[in-house]
Amino acid sequence: MATHNRSDSAHASDDGSSGNSFDVLIIGAGISGINSAYRVQNNLPSATYAVLEGRANLGGTWDLFKYPGIRSDSDLYTFGFPFNPWYKDNPIATGDSIVQYMTATTKKFGIDKHLKFQHKVRSADWSTAEQRWVLDVETEAGSKTMYARFLILGTGYYNYDKPLDADIPGLENFQGKRIHPQFWPSDFDYSNKKIVVIGSGATAITLVPALAEKAAKVTMLQRSPSYILSLPQRKPGDPPSWSEWLLPRSILLKFRRWFFLVQPYLFYLFCRKYPEKASKFVIGGARKQLPKDMAIDPHFTPRYNVWDQRLCLCPNGDFFKAFKRGNTDVVTSTIKTVTADGIELANGDKLSADVIVTATGLNLQFCGQIALSVDKKPINIPQHFLWRNTMISSVPNLFTVIGYVNAPWTLGADSCARLVTRLIAHMDKKGYTSATPEISAEAAAQPTQALALKSTYIQRGLDHMPKTATVGPWKPRENYFKDNWTANWGKLEEGLVLTNAKSA
Repeated sequence: MATHNRSDSAHASDDGSSGNSFDVLIIGAGISGINSAYRVQNNLPSATYAVLEGRANLGGTWDLFKYPGIRSDSDLYTFGFPFNPWYKDNPIATGDSIVQYMTATTKKFGIDKHLKFQHKVRSADWSTAEQRWVLDVETEAGSKTMYARFLILGTGYYNYDKPLDADIPGLENFQGKRIHPQFWPSDFDYSNKKIVVIGSGATAITLVPALAEKAAKVTMLQRSPSYILSLPQRKPGDPPSWSEWLLPRSILLKFRRWFFLVQPYLFYLFCRKYPEKASKFVIGGARKQLPKDMAIDPHFTPRYNVWDQRLCLCPNGDFFKAFKRGNTDVVTSTIKTVTADGIELANGDKLSADVIVTATGLNLQFCGQIALSVDKKPINIPQHFLWRNTMISSVPNLFTVIGYVNAPWTLGADSCARLVTRLIAHMDKKGYTSATPEISAEAAAQPTQALALKSTYIQRGLDHMPKTATVGPWKPRENYFKDNWTANWGKLEEGLVLTNAKSA
């Protein structure tokens, strides 16, 4: 950081809070927060920073979710950190192995020294007079105030404490075990149980094959099916691939990353340009792996185009193989009502159950339940627009980390972190103390949806999200390759009001 700002950011002497004032505070020690921490310490080497995590562990989603079979729904070669590539041969990884990888990364780069656990940020107020953020933070020792010139929110996109309300008639009537995957009990034994999993997204598709290994019966109950694609996964004893034979390890890891960057993006473009062919391709792959007597329509024939909702992946077709076990089934119908011992369907059938799992989606939220304000005036997030999907209009020096819905999250998180650190370096060089996105009335007159998916949980959560527009730096994300260029070389001052209040 430039020396002319060091005295502005280190207020320990005038506020009596030595150790609580930083150049940059990062909220959240998940994949976004750790990635941001690396970019801050690497690109802004003289900056003081800390990562505040409300829970007792790092890992975010991958430490929170404990349901059977929890694994990534993206390949780790691109979901992993670009500065510390995923080194294992399996592209899809378990939740535990992802947490181990994240922990090892923080130790390797010294990020662990900047982690502050059980620091839950309750509110953050921008003080124009002081040109810094003032945070109310809850810790084990009680509340404390922390300060930062810049705030990076790596808080994810869903509520950790409250899952999406399952709109299921009569669910309160059920006398068996009800579980939401977000809060799976660690000591629950589902051996020999009859389980109904309500849902058809990535969580349900992960749960079904895992539960089928011990349960007496597993039924996936879906209102409508999802597109599901099998991804090859290395197994112990498999021979090395040609790339492993030919390429040194360091080059192999880069090759894998670029391969998984380019191939899925080209497939995405194919799906959007030729939706009928893409649909036939994905459904045809499912047909080849399912039992021959299982009906493809309606159970595996979605009524939307591929990538209107997120495409689900299953390693080595484990989801499809589960239906060959004899204890796994899928039912496509709507629920009439839940009874004491099962579920009555609209078509007149009834499913008996000992356990109902409501895998119905996440409760979308923005900014991690932090009460944000500018000079004590609350920020109503849905009324604001996103500048380069990273800053909120009319809010100074605040950065939000948003990944992709049609590609691994970390790709978007990293392009965001590189853009943020480049902007901060630019501000220090020019002597600016604040950057505030300001959208014109003309641009704001054409709002668009920030997350371009039709999934139910996303549509239900849009009222909590900021908007995007159709022009300039207010457009929604398009693709990683364009965002990567913008992060490294794009215009920094377009759409921003940059000021030096200290010298005014």
